[in-house]
Amino acid sequence: MAVLFLYVATIIVSSFLFLYVHHHRRNSCRTPLLIDWPILGMLPQLLGNLWQFHDYVTNLLRQKGGTGEFMGPWFTNMNYIFTCDPLNVHHIMSENFDNYVKGSNFQEIFEPFGGGSVAADSETWKYRRASMQSMMRKMSFERMSEKSIQKKLQNCLLPILDHACSHEKVLDLQEVFSRLMFDETSIMILGYDPKSLSIEFPLIKAEKAFKEVMESIFYRNTVPISVWKFQKWLQIGNEKKLTEACKVFDQFLYSHISEKRQELIISKCNKSSDDDSLLSDIMMTTDQNGKMVFDDDKFVRDVAFNLYAGGRDTITSGLTWFLWLVATHPSVEAKILEEIKENFDAIDGKKRKVLGIEDVKKLIYLHGALCESLRLFPPIPIERKQSLKSDTLPSGHRISPNTSIILFTYAMGRFEEAWEKDCLKFKPERWISEKGKIKHISYYKFFSFNAGPRICLGKDVALFQMKIVAAAILRNYHIQVVENHPVTPAQSILLLMKHGLKVNIARRQV
Repeated sequence: MAVLFLYVATIIVSSFLFLYVHHHRRNSCRTPLLIDWPILGMLPQLLGNLWQFHDYVTNLLRQKGGTGEFMGPWFTNMNYIFTCDPLNVHHIMSENFDNYVKGSNFQEIFEPFGGGSVAADSETWKYRRASMQSMMRKMSFERMSEKSIQKKLQNCLLPILDHACSHEKVLDLQEVFSRLMFDETSIMILGYDPKSLSIEFPLIKAEKAFKEVMESIFYRNTVPISVWKFQKWLQIGNEKKLTEACKVFDQFLYSHISEKRQELIISKCNKSSDDDSLLSDIMMTTDQNGKMVFDDDKFVRDVAFNLYAGGRDTITSGLTWFLWLVATHPSVEAKILEEIKENFDAIDGKKRKVLGIEDVKKLIYLHGALCESLRLFPPIPIERKQSLKSDTLPSGHRISPNTSIILFTYAMGRFEEAWEKDCLKFKPERWISEKGKIKHISYYKFFSFNAGPRICLGKDVALFQMKIVAAAILRNYHIQVVENHPVTPAQSILLLMKHGLKVNIARRQV
């Protein structure tokens, strides 16, 4: 009974202080000082600033020189080290890699990810990563993705944009990209097109459920574990929403896993020539004795879920922020269009609406603009690690065993010591050398694709997909953001826009 009372008291007090600080910030334009309250620690201010969480923490880290401590309520395991210092990131992600793991807290919070590579550690992670890397190489994953995304643009995206132009309809580009990448990811993983991207914008329950799962996991990161576990036990609030969303998305995955197993049984495990899905490759993986390695549906479900997380919302986020930045920076848009014209329009004869991998490799300025957008608005704004042993960071901060560390990717792109005083400026030239070539910048500084042994396996695929989509849109249409449309990050573990990106579309003159 005492424990129950403590849980309830925590929720009540935290909610009260949330409302107090929420009200207080409406009457003050200054960033609140980070105060360590008795008993409750710094949690009240974190809750009170969820509406501006990313910028709030960035400002605090700027005041702290790039690294600071967060002290949670004394009765919780909610003490963190926050850092955006590239030297600390290099130390954690590479130099002392084996000492920093995802840890049990991460695995509890990110429970829906199951046993996939995102939450795995040590030998389990190494084996799964090596298996996935081998599979992607064997399947010529880049070429498959190129063919698939080009077909989706020609048959779905461009017709929708044409329809919006003809009927003068306002489009939410974030919603468009979300549906595009849900379909594309489903095709690559499951070999199935849910056709969520169509002019009617049909309700696809699995697509909506996946979005709700990501939002719910963010909430788990902002409150004491005891709070969300108590809500989970009672099945109330955010945890009820998470349970229902997971159920819907799992039904979607398991149904396709079951269908695929039946297909493999019928074909006696000889993959048909027209089935290029990752799901089939996963299921058909065998050991030296010819026995299937992944015959557990739960494991296959976990792999599929992790691939959705890596391939759907991350690219949706990247494209949304990129198009907003280009639409609000006409000079950048003009340079991208000039580069496309110089490389293609003069030699094509007939203008191609959709480019390919080799084409977009020639677009240096587009690459710089995209990287610059990812620097300012990284799709995954935070990376969470946990120490195994005592350590000292390059910044001088002492790390005890089991310390939770937040690598704040969002703040890294706004760290003056790394990017100079104009770090808040959208400047694609930052990525181009004096000789007009792409300039390589350390991934410990540009952390949007992670770094070290855990660097994103799909980095190159994600970049060329974003370039192909961006080039197709900018080459054929002019994007104008709806006047007074609010642009602010959503409360999610992925950096999406809270209100979407509402735009007007106009065809470009050929």
